[in-house]
Amino acid sequence: MPMFQPSRRDGVVGYEGGGDGHVLDLDTAVKDGVLGGVGGGVVGAGVEKLDLKKMIEELDLSEVPSVFICPISLEPMQDPVTLCTGQTYERSNILKWFSLGHFTCPTTMQELWDESITPNRTLYHLIYTWFSQKYLLMKKKSEDVQGRASELLETLKKVKGQARVQALKELQLVVAAHATARKTVIDEGGVAVISSLLGPFTSHAVGSEVIGILVNLTLDSESKTNLMQPAKISLMVDILNEGCIETKINCTRLIEMLMEEKDFRSEVVSSHSLLVGLMRLVKDKRHSNGVLPGLKVLRTICLHKEVRALIVSLGAVPQLVELLPALDPDCLESALFILDALSTVQEGRLALKECSNTIPNMVRLLMRVSECCTQYALSILWSVCKLAPEECSSVAVDAGLAAKLLLVIQSGCNPVLKQRSAELLKLCSLNYSDTLFISKCKLTRTIQ
Repeated sequence: MPMFQPSRRDGVVGYEGGGDGHVLDLDTAVKDGVLGGVGGGVVGAGVEKLDLKKMIEELDLSEVPSVFICPISLEPMQDPVTLCTGQTYERSNILKWFSLGHFTCPTTMQELWDESITPNRTLYHLIYTWFSQKYLLMKKKSEDVQGRASELLETLKKVKGQARVQALKELQLVVAAHATARKTVIDEGGVAVISSLLGPFTSHAVGSEVIGILVNLTLDSESKTNLMQPAKISLMVDILNEGCIETKINCTRLIEMLMEEKDFRSEVVSSHSLLVGLMRLVKDKRHSNGVLPGLKVLRTICLHKEVRALIVSLGAVPQLVELLPALDPDCLESALFILDALSTVQEGRLALKECSNTIPNMVRLLMRVSECCTQYALSILWSVCKLAPEECSSVAVDAGLAAKLLLVIQSGCNPVLKQRSAELLKLCSLNYSDTLFISKCKLTRTIQ
């Protein structure tokens, strides 16, 4: 539940024993517009069957009149009670306050001359009616949204051209904003209808809207299999390379959803155009919101060993290495995972060795972000230094690797990391005498 902010109408609200000192009954509050109107009247007797707690949870409003908020919990009151000081609280909260040995008013800190608490029925009815009106309005909108989603699905079966694009645009807005609309689309077979619009002759205008809808839906196995047809995948890849940033992100999200399917074929991701599109998305400095989605898909693709050499051949290694210093922790972990996966193939190791910033960047990341990032960086350093011990070890030592490795060894991290650190430290020291290695590391006390 979010922290609630007072609405603009709070200044006119009063209630028995609190607020601005005025006492308003329910009819007056409704008449004066305090409850904000659904039809301008009090909710009828039928609505009294609604559960206040359920309404509060389902509405999850961020703006509620301040007099409805308990000063202790900062959440709407369901059972308001008033103290002798005139301040009102949620019953359970004030009773807990008393149970902790406090016999003061939490708001005024006055000592209580009367320990009794009085149910504030007027305020309860105000709260109940206000939430009831909001709840009924929400339900009505929900029903309207479901109906509109159904209408749009029927429209898509009949129209073509610009009319189809407009219907898809509206449906995308509806499903993105309303869970009930998403359920309606799925229940009425809308996924098949929408997916059928993707094909070799589909325009990018239609394809972009279709993809924007599909990423907001929960797709079953059959739907995903249908979307993995070569013509549909080819269209997604084309749109990934040519669409706007929002469309590109939607494409990556949809491809990632398809890759979760058990029957996903690795040849689908062995597409030069797909990998190029993903790397462009990751490198796009104008739109940082595309970096993480792009890296997540590349990370999943790297699980397919047969694709790794192709990724290396596209120049992914130096590009990712150069990006590392500017990435946030989530992006950084994915980027390091990819580089670590690429280091398992000979082409990847050579590319990492040839990149002048590989070793310095990896050394900086040790013990800096997370244990996971340290693990990937350490694995990459091991692969590079093992490939060319004399050349790479001296570069690593000059970059401060020995101090970082000793830090890992002395930390409380995974024993496997400690063992790998010890092995790498030994590998780096082979090209130096003990005295020279210690002097280069500037770690005389630590090593002794």
